[in-house]
Amino acid sequence: MNKIYIPEGYRAPLSVYDMQVAIEFIKHNFQKELAYALNLRRVSAPLFVKESSGLNDNLNGYERPVSFDVPAVGEEGQVVHSLAKWKRFALKKYDFRVGKGIYTDMNAIRRDESLDNLHSVYVDQWDWEKVIRREDRTLDTLKSVAGEIVQCICDVSERLGREYSSIHVKLNRDMAAITTQELEDMFPDIPDSSQRESAYLEKTKTALIMQIGGKLKSGKPHDGRAPDYDDWALNGDILFWNDVLGRAFEISSMGVRVDAESLARQLKLAGCEERANLPFHKMLLNDELPLTIGGGIGQSRLCMLMIGCAHIGEVQSSIWDRETMDACEAAGVLLL
Repeated sequence: MNKIYIPEGYRAPLSVYDMQVAIEFIKHNFQKELAYALNLRRVSAPLFVKESSGLNDNLNGYERPVSFDVPAVGEEGQVVHSLAKWKRFALKKYDFRVGKGIYTDMNAIRRDESLDNLHSVYVDQWDWEKVIRREDRTLDTLKSVAGEIVQCICDVSERLGREYSSIHVKLNRDMAAITTQELEDMFPDIPDSSQRESAYLEKTKTALIMQIGGKLKSGKPHDGRAPDYDDWALNGDILFWNDVLGRAFEISSMGVRVDAESLARQLKLAGCEERANLPFHKMLLNDELPLTIGGGIGQSRLCMLMIGCAHIGEVQSSIWDRETMDACEAAGVLLL
């Protein structure tokens, strides 16, 4: 069932036209800040890949990709769920060296997404990836890069606030870092992982939640992660506290990527060892791909947070169920 929540008394902080200008301001400035901070170069990326390539991200394993036949090629195509694997292949193909990386616009369709204030069937994000050394495959590297991203976000948010006096969003630059097991231990009486995140973010305001994918002491994972891109021991989500919605707000999923050893281990844990026979996975298991760190940063999510919007439909054009449209119309919230 789809969910929607409009805070009492909420009004969009900008007019329709100013909202569009602000979105452009955020996207233009943030990608420049990100590229400079992480030493990234912009590249073009695919909207779809061959099903047989193994390059598509299977997310939590149950989401169905949008597929279509390509008669001229004689194969099935799939709209990407993310570019986690493609980026690593591109770094090898383009001969990127240690310390340098790429970023690109990623657009996707997630047909099985449950709709709410933060989720739609349309996904837009900056996907980025850079080459690292084997000795850089550590939590310290993860935290350092995440901290750089947080600073970029806060810089652009402050500049946006100076452009529009009606925007009063204040983001915290001081990023806390905690593992999912530490979070579960901290809030043993809160079984829901997203509620644990909100309880923690209400205090810290900005945080990196680390080590997502493996089972915790409770027997459940904090959240689902595909086994073949992030190393579950070296990944994390960047979250901010969202004052408008009164909850933790995920902006980015990122991580040190799997090497041959962690890929084999995680495929076994996830019960999908057959994926080792796909072309991408064979290359990785044979150490033919560079060691990398990478992630995705939600474009609409970032605009929503910085502007202070209550619903993602205020900053992106998608399709919505009747209940969502009626609730937004009654509250005076304009869906693009």
